[in-house]
Amino acid sequence: MKRIIYLDNNATTAIAPEVYQEMIPYLTELYGNPSSMHTFGGQIRKKIEESRWKVAELLGAQPEEIIFTSCGTESDNTAIMSCLYTNPNKRHIITTKVEHPAVLNLCKWLARRGYRVTFLPVDSLGRLDMDAFYRSLDDDTAVVSIMYANNETGTIFPIKEIGEVLRERKIPFHTDAVQAVGKIPINLRDLPVDMLSLSGHKLHAPKGVGALYVRKGLRFAPYLIGGHQERGRRAGTENVASIIALGKACEIAAKELEGELITISYLRDKLERHLLKACPDSRINGDPENRLPNTTNLSFAYVEGEAILLRLNEHGICASSGSACSSGSLEPSHVLRAMGVPIYAIHGSIRFSLSRYTTEEEIDTVNEIMPKLIKDLREISPFGKRELESCKPSSPSYSTE
Repeated sequence: MKRIIYLDNNATTAIAPEVYQEMIPYLTELYGNPSSMHTFGGQIRKKIEESRWKVAELLGAQPEEIIFTSCGTESDNTAIMSCLYTNPNKRHIITTKVEHPAVLNLCKWLARRGYRVTFLPVDSLGRLDMDAFYRSLDDDTAVVSIMYANNETGTIFPIKEIGEVLRERKIPFHTDAVQAVGKIPINLRDLPVDMLSLSGHKLHAPKGVGALYVRKGLRFAPYLIGGHQERGRRAGTENVASIIALGKACEIAAKELEGELITISYLRDKLERHLLKACPDSRINGDPENRLPNTTNLSFAYVEGEAILLRLNEHGICASSGSACSSGSLEPSHVLRAMGVPIYAIHGSIRFSLSRYTTEEEIDTVNEIMPKLIKDLREISPFGKRELESCKPSSPSYSTE
């Protein structure tokens, strides 16, 4: 079997071996329903509560503020819809143009049903336009949903500053932190955030499990109605093995976060520096000073991103051209368009996202393969030399340094 170099960890991560081992008993002999009155089910209920503690510990939250869900999308939808249900007289929603489809498409759907939605712009580095944010606030605002870190560029948003403004105005604040949890420190004891979403498969737990933090005292309306599970806040029999896996993944992340941040950012920077130097007409997309340690989004002008990915795939290298939830679309990245990235650079954008399992040898291999790959693709590109020179950008942000 061809060796795989997996650099698409913002799409999903490998289940950690320790996490997998933690799951196994609850997929086999410990199969009871945690809602049952008997001891066989009760021991499972206890294990779920242990996992709740572990998730809360990673976030700096209280266990009773954690609701287990099926995924980040459910958590996002639940948070926004809860704010609308509990503030029925308010019809204004604020979000950004660069949100994950789980938030962006829900807000577009709500706009078609009569809600007034403000989609905040970002600058050329993907940073939020704070002046537009301040101007957008009014007495009709029911909820503000702004991501913690962007899934395509890794750019981190000023969550504390945003939260302080909203707390003063008593406007509920939700953040989609799916890409941030387990990668950078988050302490909700110090952050004025009302609701926060996370997803297990982004931090080495399985797919199909997530969590929603809901600040104690915040009015909350459940999205799934039915049984009494999750203290009546999310109906449905618990996905026991995956919840226990999420708890274990959060426990590992809490212990390893500081060291991994240093190691992974070193490898990302090594990859990035080499490719920017070895591949002319390349650029970083996003804020190079304030982003996730594992993420780099690079544009290789005048080459199609799909062609790059196919060539990388031939070498067993897995990367992405953006969000896995929208990769089936031929439309250019909505994130890079919102940043004003030139169209010839958008189409040649590639996201590399690393994990704790990424090795320096793998990075060296990619650095060896990519320059020739890009050169070969440009030689068969429909752009000729004259076209390359005539549409070469003058922006100082477009650089190989």
